[in-house]
Amino acid sequence: MKKLKKFLVILLIVVLLLVGSFLLFIGPWPVYRNTDFKSAKYYQKTLEELQNASKNVHLSDTPGPLKAGWASQIITPPIGTPLGGYSNRKGKPSTGVRDELYAKAIALSDGQDTVVIIGTDLLLVPPNVADKVRREVGEKVKLLPEQLYFTASHTHCGPGAWAPGVAGKITGGKYNPAIVDHLAKNIAEVVINAYNKMESAKIASGLIDGSNYIRNRTRKEPIDSDLNFMLLEQNSGNRCYVIRFSAHPTIYDGDMMEFSAEFPGALQQYIERQPKTTAIYLGGALGSSGPKAPDAPDTESRVLAMGNELGQLVLDTSQNITFKEQVEIASFGFLIHMPPFQVRPVSVKWRLSPLAGKIMGVPPYGWFHACRVGDIFMVGLPFDFSSEISRTWKLSMSTMHIDLWTTSFSSAYCGYLSPDRYYWEEPLNYETGLMSWFGPSCEAFMSDLLHQSLQYLFPNIKQASL
Repeated sequence: MKKLKKFLVILLIVVLLLVGSFLLFIGPWPVYRNTDFKSAKYYQKTLEELQNASKNVHLSDTPGPLKAGWASQIITPPIGTPLGGYSNRKGKPSTGVRDELYAKAIALSDGQDTVVIIGTDLLLVPPNVADKVRREVGEKVKLLPEQLYFTASHTHCGPGAWAPGVAGKITGGKYNPAIVDHLAKNIAEVVINAYNKMESAKIASGLIDGSNYIRNRTRKEPIDSDLNFMLLEQNSGNRCYVIRFSAHPTIYDGDMMEFSAEFPGALQQYIERQPKTTAIYLGGALGSSGPKAPDAPDTESRVLAMGNELGQLVLDTSQNITFKEQVEIASFGFLIHMPPFQVRPVSVKWRLSPLAGKIMGVPPYGWFHACRVGDIFMVGLPFDFSSEISRTWKLSMSTMHIDLWTTSFSSAYCGYLSPDRYYWEEPLNYETGLMSWFGPSCEAFMSDLLHQSLQYLFPNIKQASL
């Protein structure tokens, strides 16, 4: 009898320890509801980062002649590397190459400030890759980390294996440091090549209604459907199109096991049929934005049709466009100290433990990049950034005659950034529930950083409220 009692006591202790450990490391924990982000330490730390980074901005009423250079490089990893983007692949190895993946970069300078805008055929740009690129570039040319503006097309048929932790494994298979080295080496080389190829150039830009090729996949609300482009032309006649669009490249589904740049790759290939022409694609406000591909007999044909039709729109609109030889270039980036980790997998009222974020490999920080190219205001955010928010921001900026380009995956991934007004909606939504990792006022937090950045890059503009 005594042995039985002793056994039951030990069993009870073990059960309590297991339950306690589960609650400590996994949850559930009650959600936090504080929306007063301006009084929080993370906001004050981020504001300090922003103010320090902005000291490197040099604005002038008379910028020097524009210089621009660009380069591209294949970054397709070895076949067998798992693909990133669809968890139903379960980390299986890739089986081939449908079309090559590229990193491309364009360097822009007005004689005082320089920015290098990087487009990659990747799901996202992870922080470990971005950090290695910054270090390798800084060792060879005079570029600061905040002068490198990272973007990704968000193809779901690019490489995985670049992130340690549970979340990285679910998204892109088993972590392989060699893939991080491979990506960083090639991206660094393309940045350096673009920087070294700078020469006198002129610039033009345009905006196209892309609503026939994009949809709100979450709800019936208007989204950012703009197809933006810049056109750079060197004195030698070489041309470079920089194109931004917000539709998810998810025409191929999780059954696709070959590397592909998807419709952004097809778009770039179509434009590059023009003589002496390079095309660089930047993923825009991708959160909640699905593709509307043209009808075609099969998936591959739909991918090609969407890329080709978008490419033709850009080529048609850029005919007889007006160029400028002098525009203001300014750029700065800074670390965002994120709010407390708050993932809600099953209920709007309960979250995972804050320690679960560390187990999953989710960093408690992100990267915000602000860049000015003439009247274009580029803002890179570390999220699958809501196209609904982007539309609101763009309309506000347009009243100040500013052409806002929002891009996602700015050298970090912090889940989805969705409108704050949806945060408590029930039933639980994938984007606003499971994938909104950092609390109920994240939109307001990012909107504040947008305004703060605007003050430094467009100091003579009277701001409108968002």
